[in-house]
Parts: sequence; C-alpha cells; structure tokens
Amino acid sequence: MSITRIIRICIPIACGIVLSSCSMIRGYRADGLDGPGIFSFEHHVHDTIPNGDRVFRFKVAESRADWIDTLHFYNEPPHCINLTFPEAMADKSPTQGIMIIHDDTIVYEMYRGDFSADRLATVFSVSKSINSLLCGIAMDEGYIDSLDDPVTKYLPELKGRDPRWEMLTIRYLLAMYSGLDFDDEYSFNIKELKTVNAIARLNYGHNLMRQIKGLKFRCDPGTEFRYESMTAAILGVVIERATGQHYADYLSEKVWKPLQMESVALINIDSRKHRAAHAFGGITCTLKDLAKIGRLYLNNGMWDGERIVSEEWIRLTTGFYPESSYKYSWYDVRFEGFKTGQHPGFYAIGIYNQVLYVNPYKKLIMVRIGADNIGWATIPEVFEQLSDIWM
Repeated sequence: MSITRIIRICIPIACGIVLSSCSMIRGYRADGLDGPGIFSFEHHVHDTIPNGDRVFRFKVAESRADWIDTLHFYNEPPHCINLTFPEAMADKSPTQGIMIIHDDTIVYEMYRGDFSADRLATVFSVSKSINSLLCGIAMDEGYIDSLDDPVTKYLPELKGRDPRWEMLTIRYLLAMYSGLDFDDEYSFNIKELKTVNAIARLNYGHNLMRQIKGLKFRCDPGTEFRYESMTAAILGVVIERATGQHYADYLSEKVWKPLQMESVALINIDSRKHRAAHAFGGITCTLKDLAKIGRLYLNNGMWDGERIVSEEWIRLTTGFYPESSYKYSWYDVRFEGFKTGQHPGFYAIGIYNQVLYVNPYKKLIMVRIGADNIGWATIPEVFEQLSDIWM
C-alpha cells in the first residue's frame, strides 16, 4: 500500500474516532479508496434472491434500431451541448450497458467493456424503488395496515427513545420526510467526519438495528424533505418485521419468481448474524431482470394476467407531485425541469447513473447500468427526449 493511502486511511484513527475507523477500514478493505462500484458485491456479505423455474425472455427485434444512433440530444443553456446517443452514453464510462425495450421487444442494445445484459451489477439506489415495490406488496397482503402506521408499530424497541419515533410513519420513510439527522455524505473531510462515519456504518457496519436505535432527529417527521439512505434502510427492516421473513426471501417469493427473472439476484446484508438487508442500495441483478421491474410498472402491476402489486400502488408511487420529484421512492421527470413531451415517463436512479426509465404510454422501458457517471448528460433526460420522439 502506498504511503498516501496509509495516511488517508489512518486520518480517522488519528482523530480518535474509533467506531468511524472500524467502519471506514472495513469499507477500504472491501471497496478501496474509490468507494463501492457495480461489482463490489463480490467483497460484501450478501443474501441470495433466488429466481424460479419459469423464465420470461423479452423478444429481440429482427433488426437493431440503428436510427437511434443518428439522433442528437441536448441539454439546456449555458452548456448547449449537442451529442449523438452513443456519444452521450459513452462519454466517460468504458463499462456500461444500455437496453431499450419497446412493446416487449428489445430494439436497441449497447455494451462497452466486459459488461453484458446477463452480468450481475449493483444498482445502488434503484434498490430504493424496488424497496417501495415490496412495501406495496406487503400492504396489499395486509402485513402493513396503513402508510400512516408509525414505525414503532413494527419496531417497538424504538418506543420511548424519542417521541418523534412515534411520529415517523411509513409514508414519511417512502417520501424522504423522516426528519432524521442523517446525510448521504461520501466525501471525506475532517469537518464532516461524523457524517461520513454514519454513512460508512450504514454501508459497512455489522449491526444495522443498533445504528438505528442510536439515531437522532433533526426536525419533526413530515416537515422537511431530505434525500438520504437511512430512511430506506429502516423501511427494509419494517418490511422484514411485518412479513416475518428475511428480505431476500420475501423479494424472491413476491417479485423475482413471479416476474420469471432469468438470474438470481443478491442483496448486501449487515452481517450473517443479523441479516438486515441493505434495502437502500444493496440490490445486485442483471440489466435484463431490472428491465422486468419496469415491465411490471408499465403494466400497472400486472404480470401476464397475474396481479403482483395493486394498480393503486403503481399510481401512488409514480404519480406527479408538484412539491417533490421523489414522492414515494420513484422520480417524475416533470419535476426535474427536463423538456418533456405530452406523455412523460418516470424513473429510478442510483449513483453512477444506474437508471430504470418507464414510459407506459409509449410502451417503452430503458435501462442503463454503468461503472461511472457520464459527461454532461443526465440519463433520464436523454431517455425522456428519446421517448418524446418515439412513434
């Protein structure tokens, strides 16, 4: 290890932050100084999400939609950059995959590096949107009675710690209005050491529930939107407690097997002892299978005649809410300031621009998994522009 790396990893220890150093060192050993990547799951403790015996495969178009490569995409001033689709997608990421599905048919694919449609990759915060789906299924099945149930109904050990725990509802977890004093801060600096330690513990700690018990509130739940991963982590624990099943088992039974996924998936967990799922960003799957989540939403919760999740849940979680782009763990392009057409879509997104975009009106599903952010382009914006001109 270089002297620079030794110094960088020893800084938190020198500051006397023992717990921080443990989490950060575990993170360094697992992911290196650059942090997690789409293949980091290989170094993390995880549970398997089995698929079933039946397999659904998208049809493949007889000819690739090469006309997409001739299109030009743009962003707003002051940049005013005008790029072709391959240029926009491949500017900075040598490892990535793109798939566009129209009316259940793969019409366009592009792969770079050693990536493929069948290679497992972590989708990071797209996991939050899948977590939302699983919450809806648990509600449909009566495991969760109401979005306005307090989390203490399912995590009674939080009662008495702070009265605001009993104000924190499942709705606030889905909408990122938890009021918790937690931030997704990954840039290391001394000033933000406490914050970095918290996110390091979330990603690399061995006991998620112990971390949850020690959380403080910044404000009353429901008063302020702040996107952060702890709320999704808590929701994952609520789902496990409500259903009485491990997260991977429930996700397999209710999503992976019914949607006839082609491959098993994985989800990171805190430890073999506690098995609390990283529902905030730890799901690893193939590009093809991620597209099937999009197909489920495109068809309003139905899968080949079988109801997987209620249509009401699909409408609730993908509807347009003027006050927030991220109301129930899915994004709406209309809030983002993108130039949208008459029939805009919605999407899920994770770091490094893992994107699942769905446009039900156009019968389009677009997926991108990559190892890096791309240049100027926001992937959902490019997908929305493409959707707008799709005939």
